[in-house]
Parts: sequence; structure tokens; C-alpha cells
Amino acid sequence: MIPPYFDIPLPPSEDSLSIKDKKTNKTGIRIAIIHLPQISNFTDFELLEQQASVEYVQPGGATLSSFDCIIIPGTKNTITDLQYLYDSGFAYQIHAAHTAGIPVIGICGGYQMLGKTITDSGQESAEGTYQGLGLLDITTTFLEYTKTTVQVTRTPLNHPPPILQRMEQVSGYEIHAGETSVGHSKRAFEDEGAVSDDGQVFGTYMHGLFLNRTAVDALLSCLSDKKGTAYTPAESTNPIYDDTAYDTVARSFERSLDVQTLLAIAKEGRPDTKSRPSADDGENA
Repeated sequence: MIPPYFDIPLPPSEDSLSIKDKKTNKTGIRIAIIHLPQISNFTDFELLEQQASVEYVQPGGATLSSFDCIIIPGTKNTITDLQYLYDSGFAYQIHAAHTAGIPVIGICGGYQMLGKTITDSGQESAEGTYQGLGLLDITTTFLEYTKTTVQVTRTPLNHPPPILQRMEQVSGYEIHAGETSVGHSKRAFEDEGAVSDDGQVFGTYMHGLFLNRTAVDALLSCLSDKKGTAYTPAESTNPIYDDTAYDTVARSFERSLDVQTLLAIAKEGRPDTKSRPSADDGENA
């Protein structure tokens, strides 16, 4: 039997290799995610993609001013991709969008880039102090090559931006190098993250923030209110990383293969072939 072809989404996507293959809602709220050369953990946004028009923007693509929100994602090298923002002109577009009132969010390395400076002792790039985007009153230092890897649950603080005020407790994880000090900026969550004075910019080290339904609903409802459109939350809770897709693949294989014969071979070994005539036997007969 020829096995069937099937189109089943298997989350999470292959990191950085699947961006061009992504299928997203092309209507409603438009969210720009900066397609950094060394983008990491872009699966952070797969729940957003189900209900908003999410685009991974590269130089020469749509201008950031045409979006309702801008997200700077995680990166495998903060300083290299920070320099990319300046070289590509994205840094100036981000500043212009912020001035126009478009919210800007930074996740992990993107959070570090939003600060005033990043000082590297030679762990990520050449030793020195690098100018950040300056949208948050934070500074980041890479003193030694140590990496934070921890799962976290955090409660947002009840102050602007409205997304934090509408968000309930969220869970995610941290995986990053560097230590960030917060100046006079308010915290986004209890003991973590930062918010700008105007409430239009916030950052966090927490990956997986927008895999929480409460965070997605908070963001999209705020952006919808600002745009004057209605937002209807999805009924499901967090449908991204369940096992139903893998169960569907398993059932497809079971229908297409002789599973019992395969199990028998695995248990008893290959079928006996000694009694079968060989090609040479036929020629000599």
C-alpha cells in the first residue's frame, strides 16, 4: 500500500528554519517581529499567529510604521544582532514607530537591546560597551560566560501598559547570558523585566510569554481597543504544544503499514529465507 500524504502541523517549528513556511492569520491586528539574522526561540509567537497577522520583517519589507505592534525576539548573539538593527536601519524605524505611539516589546535578547548600553567583557563579541536602543532605562553586562536556564512563573504588576494590567499570572522559561540592571524604569513583572515611562515599551527575559493565552488575549485586546476594532478571544486555553498532532501522525502510519508484521519481525527476527531459491539456483537447474 502506498502511504498517503498528509498535512499535519507538528509544533514546535524547527528553530529559524521554518519561518518562510509559516502560515498566519492575514487579517486583523498586524504584529511585526524583527527577523534578526540570529533569531532564536521564534516559536514564542505561534499562539499569536493563530489570531493576528504576524509577519517576520526583514529590510526592504513592510515599514514598521504600518504595524500595530513591534516585537524584538530572542537572539543567539545580542550584540551582533543589535549592530544589525543599526546597519539595516531598523533601529531608526523602531524609534520612529515608538514616537508614533506603536508599542514595542522585547523578549530576552530583544529586551537587552532596548536598554541604554550593553557591556561585553569579550564573552559574546569584542570587548567594549555598545549603544542600545535607549527605550528602556536598563543596562546589560556580559562579565563571564554563564547562562541562566530556569522555568519561571510570574505575576505582572498592575501599572501601564494596559497589557500588563489585563494579564494574569504567566509561565515560561529563561535561557540567556548576561545580567541586566534596571534604573528608574518600573518593573514589568515581580522582580523582572522593565517598562518605559510612557508605558509604550516593555521587555522581559521570559520566553514563552505569548504562549500563555492570558498574555495573547491581553495584547490583542489592547491593540484592538486602540484600533477601534472588536477582539474575540479563542475558546481554547493553550492549544500549541499538546500531543494531538502526533497522535494523528501515529494513526496515519498505523492505517498505512502492516504494523502486526513489523512487530512480529521485531520480536522474532527476519523471516527464514533459507528455503527460498536464489538466482544462482535457477540458472544451475
